[in-house]
Amino acid sequence: MINISKKQTDMPVQDAAVRNNNFDEVALGFSEEQAIREAMRCLRCRKHPCMTEGCPVHNNIPEFIAKITECDFEGAYSVLSETTSMPAICSRVCPRYKQCEGKCVRAKNGGQPVAIGALERFVADLHRINNTPKVETCTAPGSKKVAVIGAGPSGLACAEALADQGFRVTIFEKKNIPGGVLTYGIPEFRLPKEIVEKKIDDLNEKGIEIETGKELGEDFSLDELTGKYGFSAVFIGNGAGKPVSLGIPGQEAEGILTAASFLEKANIEKTLPSAKKIIIVGGGNVAMDVCRCAVRIRGAEKVTVVYRRSPEEMPADPGELKEAIEEGVEVMYLTGPVEALSTDGKVSGLKCIRMELSVPDASGRRKPVPVKGSEFVLEADLIIEAIGSSSDNECLSGMELSENKYIVADPETGATSITGIFAGGDTMTGPKTVISAMNAGRKAAMAIAEYLRS
Repeated sequence: MINISKKQTDMPVQDAAVRNNNFDEVALGFSEEQAIREAMRCLRCRKHPCMTEGCPVHNNIPEFIAKITECDFEGAYSVLSETTSMPAICSRVCPRYKQCEGKCVRAKNGGQPVAIGALERFVADLHRINNTPKVETCTAPGSKKVAVIGAGPSGLACAEALADQGFRVTIFEKKNIPGGVLTYGIPEFRLPKEIVEKKIDDLNEKGIEIETGKELGEDFSLDELTGKYGFSAVFIGNGAGKPVSLGIPGQEAEGILTAASFLEKANIEKTLPSAKKIIIVGGGNVAMDVCRCAVRIRGAEKVTVVYRRSPEEMPADPGELKEAIEEGVEVMYLTGPVEALSTDGKVSGLKCIRMELSVPDASGRRKPVPVKGSEFVLEADLIIEAIGSSSDNECLSGMELSENKYIVADPETGATSITGIFAGGDTMTGPKTVISAMNAGRKAAMAIAEYLRS
């Protein structure tokens, strides 16, 4: 008989002293025995807040977990497939601690939440390993054409949902490799690229065309897509990949990189800059990805994260922060960057100042305030900016944009101010999660299908 524990089943992981020297996936996944033991911890509660409140796409979490306890792993995958098209990806990169697992009733009864993400990953990985039948093409030669701009999570999800309904879909991606943040932004040790590549292969087999190196505003316009090229509708899912700069004196020095450029070097070029003392400015999940890559730079002696607020305000996933610290990253809280210092044009340090938090404002957020006379210098030969990103939609003339240049669209349908043009994901909301972008793409696909049929 299996003992039902209040504590989560521990997933095997690489030892910190080993993993900080490689880019192999840190988490190693559940065995069948471990997955069943963890699934048995589900309380089968009546209201299922993990599903109804925690999961943005409302995966039927109790049902897929029940299938695991019955050893019906393919049945569990089928349940997940009803609401998500990327379970192997979302199970690895979603902020589970504040979504499904954050709402788990098991945690409210004096225990730890059910490891829902690890169970989803187990089911998705088993399906990928054991089931590789050719995906049947869904599109018909005479069906209407839809253009999807951007091959990130929202674009891929939208394209797949449209293809499944019989439409001909072409994705236009400005980068040379599809996947968006999944390919360029998330390190291999969190999301192996073979998983993303398998997803792209599945889409190709469904008849979806992907044209890389094609950028909206440079290689084509919206008018050309709906006119000259004969697309009946367009979905814009171009993300929010425009880096936000620190805006401090000296930031033009050699050796100061954006998080996006640094992660692209690590993920695509498979090269990392040579550096010994590295500073990352920021406190979100991108900063965690960057600092954990930086630790893996051969010859790196010290990697420091500088964050303006306290640990309580830090938006990074606590699990990612814990793993970063285990790997040797130092985190300096209540520290603000003031000036980048350089010698002969090359960065040599970062002048910082101590911060203190003000009283909470109307929203409850406490503003960091500099402490006079508390400036100090951190030595560095590489500084990486990881303080956020925005969307670049300047080329969308005639479309309603927000003050911050995000596309204004219906949150349920993705319909924009231009008939036949839809949008979703980060280009509309600003940087959010992979699963929220995927959900936006799927919802827009439903609206596009209804628009084209009516």
